[in-house]
Amino acid sequence: MSRSERKWDHIRYALLNEKKCSAAFEDIQFVHQSLPDIDVDEIRLDYSIGELPLSSPIFINAMTGGGGDRTYQINKDLSIVAKETGIAMAVGSQMSAIKDSNERYTYQVVRKENPNGIIIANLGSEATIDYAKMAIEMLEANALQIHLNVIQELTMPEGDRHFTGALKRIEEIVKGIDVPVIVKEVGFGMSGETVAALTSVGVRYIDIGGVGGTNFAQIENKRRENSLSFFNEWGIPTAISILEASNYSSNMSIIGSGGIKTSLEIAKSIAIGAEGVGMAGVFLKHLLEKGLESLKNNIEILHEELIFIMAALGARNIPELKKAPLIISGNTYHWLNQRGIDTTKYSMRQIKKRG
Repeated sequence: MSRSERKWDHIRYALLNEKKCSAAFEDIQFVHQSLPDIDVDEIRLDYSIGELPLSSPIFINAMTGGGGDRTYQINKDLSIVAKETGIAMAVGSQMSAIKDSNERYTYQVVRKENPNGIIIANLGSEATIDYAKMAIEMLEANALQIHLNVIQELTMPEGDRHFTGALKRIEEIVKGIDVPVIVKEVGFGMSGETVAALTSVGVRYIDIGGVGGTNFAQIENKRRENSLSFFNEWGIPTAISILEASNYSSNMSIIGSGGIKTSLEIAKSIAIGAEGVGMAGVFLKHLLEKGLESLKNNIEILHEELIFIMAALGARNIPELKKAPLIISGNTYHWLNQRGIDTTKYSMRQIKKRG
């Protein structure tokens, strides 16, 4: 099977209705504030994640490209949505375009349609620094994602079986390019130990890509004769992974992704440690089923609802939302307790009131 055909397989299977694993946001509950002392028109959603200035904490996460005209059209539509809603966008892995220049147009359309937007390039951890520079140049990208997908590769019939040297290659890319490098999991979550290892080689941006969204083990198992079904429920739920990451490194800018679908889950992600939130599968499904204009409207609704949630909490901006008190319960509480993370620091904090 060609790389292009495999790309379309991934999209096709991702759109099928599957039993989803929990992203664990049901274990996070805000402490209600009856006197928030705020007006809705005071609230701002613009925020910088490190060197990346964003008008919204929401962005379109990596999905596709390299699969011919069908993936070209998806990326074109998504880039128009990104431009008109003012949000950033990441593309899918560009390795297919590096290997086959005929596929470059399926990615370059993103910059063509959104010449002034924040665009994030994407490669796997097998990438060299030369490949990284090519991917960035291809899109005039503002940042580069390096995705980690060990479980997907192991489950993929034609997948990679060699994972040595990835951290060293990531270090070389971080030191050798002049745009931010975001290391991203593809749906199985990042542990605190992984975050610590990435911090040690100079990584300052991660996307934890937790369990709860598109399940690439399930997708690849559909393409196998003998299913590796034990990988279908493998990994760390999104909310838990955000909490682990934020407790293992104070110097890391954390992006939450993995099954985040609602404005409340966006708010919870930020409140437990994320600087921003990537959404992919839910946007793709909405685009293909309801069209470009409907997806634009959906994103605007998410923005409005997020502002209302922040008003209810008394948070005027993203930094204040990150101080909102909340209660952690259920399996998430037990996980954090076993991992030595004190949850009372979330329940006892408060947003500073105006004098």
